[in-house]
Amino acid sequence: MPQSFPSLRALLDHGFDTVIDVRSPAEYALDHIPGAISLPALSNDERAEVGTIHKQISAFSARKTGAAMVARNVATHIEGPLAAMEGGWRPLVYCWRGGQRSGSFASILTQIGWRAKTVQGGYQSYRRLVQQALYETPLPHRLILLDGFTGTAKTDLLAHLAKRGAQALDLEGLAGHRGSLLGGTPAGQPNQKAFESALALALLHLDPTRPVLVEAESSKIGRLILPPVLWSAMCAAPRIEVDAPLTARAVYLTETYADIIADPDRLTAQLQPLRAHRGHGIVDHWLGLLQAGDLIGLASALMAQHYDPAYAKSRALHDGQTLARVYTETLDSAGQELAADRILSLLHEA
Repeated sequence: MPQSFPSLRALLDHGFDTVIDVRSPAEYALDHIPGAISLPALSNDERAEVGTIHKQISAFSARKTGAAMVARNVATHIEGPLAAMEGGWRPLVYCWRGGQRSGSFASILTQIGWRAKTVQGGYQSYRRLVQQALYETPLPHRLILLDGFTGTAKTDLLAHLAKRGAQALDLEGLAGHRGSLLGGTPAGQPNQKAFESALALALLHLDPTRPVLVEAESSKIGRLILPPVLWSAMCAAPRIEVDAPLTARAVYLTETYADIIADPDRLTAQLQPLRAHRGHGIVDHWLGLLQAGDLIGLASALMAQHYDPAYAKSRALHDGQTLARVYTETLDSAGQELAADRILSLLHEA
């Protein structure tokens, strides 16, 4: 009998030995239940072929062809990744809607003697639970924003604080983006669904009775949108502001964005859209600094002429309470450690 789950926590605390995603590799890559392994009942090409047969010939022919493909693929999985599983193994199997692919897969496993079950509604049930958690249910956590100008090492400070036992939610890490025009990472960003899966899982692991530090962000990180439940909680959250001298911030930025600075052509292309906002003269000045190799000067100019004014404008739109301001003269390891100690002390006071 298919297993139904009333909440996201119930699904993630399923109690089975293994969760198996039998959808195609392409479907799995877009998003999947956290911790699930991919054992496709149909490959990408096979799924497309079955769909074509269904559309152009008949549903019966598609089912017959698909059944043969599934049987061969399940046999390969049994002889391969599942070969070492003992008789008491309990897998939980799901496909897109909890239909034929997962049903056929689980039926074969059950005939062997394994106690296989399927997920009622499949992946779509899981997605509904994620959407309920991030779009419909008020966030139970007490957020505190870590705020400050660009280059104040807020993401690194979150990591320092997490190591000290504080609760931290690294949105930029989950989004695969450093949160600015130049913030892309070599690995790129996940899609929106995968981001929301990672976010929902991270929130479930946080204790609602303790404060959670979150870096102050806009409603979008790169091309990903923060779900409204989280964004509303962030807008209402009090803040701890981090401050540091412009020179210290420039040194930190040149180190943090070393991958972008190492590719002047890419950086030049990324700066071009700012002509519409800052004017040709200012952007030409930045490009002159880049061509001269004055990277500290470029970082300083970008912050003074673009990032800091944009931050000040955005900050004026939010009236959240400022709990404290933490100043650090440097943003090297020692400076970050001192700032993290001060922030941790403020958390204990809060």
